Amino acid sequence: MNRNKFLKLTTDIGAGIISIPTFARSKTTKFVNILEPTIVRNENGKTIHIIGHTQTLKLPVKNINGSFTLIKEENHPGTGIPLDVHKNEDEVFKVMEGEMELTVGEKMAVLKPGDVAFGPKGVLHACKIIGDKKAKVILRELPAGNKKIFKELSKLHEGPPDFQVIAEICGRYGINFIS
Repeated sequence: MNRNKFLKLTTDIGAGIISIPTFARSKTTKFVNILEPTIVRNENGKTIHIIGHTQTLKLPVKNINGSFTLIKEENHPGTGIPLDVHKNEDEVFKVMEGEMELTVGEKMAVLKPGDVAFGPKGVLHACKIIGDKKAKVILRELPAGNKKIFKELSKLHEGPPDFQVIAEICGRYGINFIS
């Protein structure tokens, strides 16, 4: 093949490849919700207090099409969430600082910085911050939890929790505590 034919052929192929994303996007935008990139700074988010736990919702559900809820937890030793079960959400825990004792089903482990654990929906689980320093944990719920639960829980006062009120609110959204 001579040089001119080769250049024309490769230019035509390149133009075809470049046009594929435009063609594909024009055909799929009717079916796929294209999300806007979102940046949430460390100090930003909606902070709520549940059973002595401080949780900051980092990504609004509307920004991520309801695919998951991302929560940053910062808690002192001794705080925890008692044995509970989720009807609708799987949970992924990643310890960033400190230590957390996590029980999922029959398994119990002490999670340290960098450790990750998966808690499937329908399986009992509980967590407690242990050690002598504050822990930071990233919690992801999949799919996104119902944002109404966080709205209700955020209206509760800080301080000693009224566990019965919390249990009633959570129960309405498929999260049940085991006594």
